[in-house]
Amino acid sequence: MTPGPQPRPWGWPEPLDRSAALATGVLATMPAALGCLDPAGRLALLNAEGERLLGRPAAAVVGRPVTEVLCAGTAAAVTRACHQAVASGAPVSREVPDPRGGPGWWALHAWPVSDGAAFAFVDVTARRQAQEEAEAARRAAEEARHAAERAGARTALLAAVTGELAGALDSESALGSLARLVVPALSDGCVVTVVDREGRARDVGSWHADPARRPLLDRYAEVRLDTLPPASPVARALRSGSEAREPVAAVLELMPPGPAHDLLLALGPDTAVVLPLTADGRAVGVLTLYLDPGRTFDDDDLATAREVAAQAGRAVDRVHRQSQQAKLAEALQRSLLTELPTIAGAQVAARYVPAAEAARVGGDWYDAFLHTDGDPVVVIGDVAGHDTAAAAEMGQLRGLLRGIAHYSGAGPAEVLRGLDAAMAAMHTGTLATAAIARLEDGGTRLRWASAGHPPPLVADPDGTVTVLGDGLGDLLLGVDPTAVRRECTVPLRPGAVVLLYTDGLVERRDCDVETGVDRLRRHLATLADRPLEQLADELLAWMLPATPEDDVALVAICVHPPR
Repeated sequence: MTPGPQPRPWGWPEPLDRSAALATGVLATMPAALGCLDPAGRLALLNAEGERLLGRPAAAVVGRPVTEVLCAGTAAAVTRACHQAVASGAPVSREVPDPRGGPGWWALHAWPVSDGAAFAFVDVTARRQAQEEAEAARRAAEEARHAAERAGARTALLAAVTGELAGALDSESALGSLARLVVPALSDGCVVTVVDREGRARDVGSWHADPARRPLLDRYAEVRLDTLPPASPVARALRSGSEAREPVAAVLELMPPGPAHDLLLALGPDTAVVLPLTADGRAVGVLTLYLDPGRTFDDDDLATAREVAAQAGRAVDRVHRQSQQAKLAEALQRSLLTELPTIAGAQVAARYVPAAEAARVGGDWYDAFLHTDGDPVVVIGDVAGHDTAAAAEMGQLRGLLRGIAHYSGAGPAEVLRGLDAAMAAMHTGTLATAAIARLEDGGTRLRWASAGHPPPLVADPDGTVTVLGDGLGDLLLGVDPTAVRRECTVPLRPGAVVLLYTDGLVERRDCDVETGVDRLRRHLATLADRPLEQLADELLAWMLPATPEDDVALVAICVHPPR
């Protein structure tokens, strides 16, 4: 006997009935607000969580357009998400403000269904707040790191400025490099202005963080002071020592039309910060900082810039004071040097250049006189030391050598031996170098000798230059009074120039005497056909740096100069 249908365990309904009941139960207990839109944009379904979210029963909203059920912003977001899901055939998710108009955030999910699109809202306020808190913490940490980096950069800047300006003997070269230190630590561009000892304001340095704008800033620094309006921040800082922070647009309105106006406009800064460099209550310069749009400049930056300006002001004042002393020292030095004699048939030129800004006298000297038989004699010498004692010794040795040469009538080597003997008796402990050149036979022959001095040079009018001797001459003066020094003769062509000089012309910290002499020879060859005074000036201009490290003396003589 075949058994009949058996009842289903636990009272389960038939499968179709069970699926429908299951779906109804899932929708009723679903923790997310769920709804469906039909193709016409009407709400076709809303679950129990959706009713709680809207505060309205499903019977009151199903069949109505979604724009009448949800607030405008949320309705628009739901409509766009559902349309995108239907068009793409894939789920769409985005975050939207609280559909109820509250302060929270909800995740909106939409996906296509058989006859429209379904959407669901999930509260993500807690996650969003956690993300925002984490982002705020990250930003705070980043800002703290940037602040620490900026503080470190400011500290490093002040240390670099101190190192650059401490003990600077040349305000222009030191302050000219100040702009490179300030950029980009404090600004995008910088111009440094210094008031010189004569009261003239000059821009001595500029720099920009953008290499493409550096030539513009250089040209602007060359012309801006020529057309500076009295009401401009820089003019006010120079006049009254006042600082300013001005929009560049306001500065441009004060400037007359012209190159300075056009260059500043092309540079494109947003703000100018102007700080005076002061000393004893007066402005001795100006620091101008240019900030591009978006550049911040806080109170710490301003305090650092003020400290930089204060250090620069003290450096300028110190150099000005030292320069006054240097003028007195140079005047003393020149008073000890010889007035050049007038020599028939010959031209003589001499130059003396003190070490840059150094408030001290030294032992470099030159001389020119006629021998007892009428031959012209030129002398160059250098007493060891850079102080008043060296200057005093220099003056006495110069007089001794001239007296020995005039009384003895001897040649250069014997004159040097006589001077060495006199030094051993009257100037113990003094060391010096010297070279003597005597033009004989109407200037057609040169007789010379050297005591440890750089070699003389002879330049012919055609540019041929001869270096006499082989490096430094014989033993310097003050070591052995019995030393015998060589005496050499060379022929001279008409119009030849004999050049004697001290080691400051050819020796540098990064260049030995031999290399310097070779450089001097090349320059002299280029200038050999110039008038003697012009030759001396241009030779110094080519050979010496802007800030000579040592005193320099030179003397040149030309017998039978060409017309």
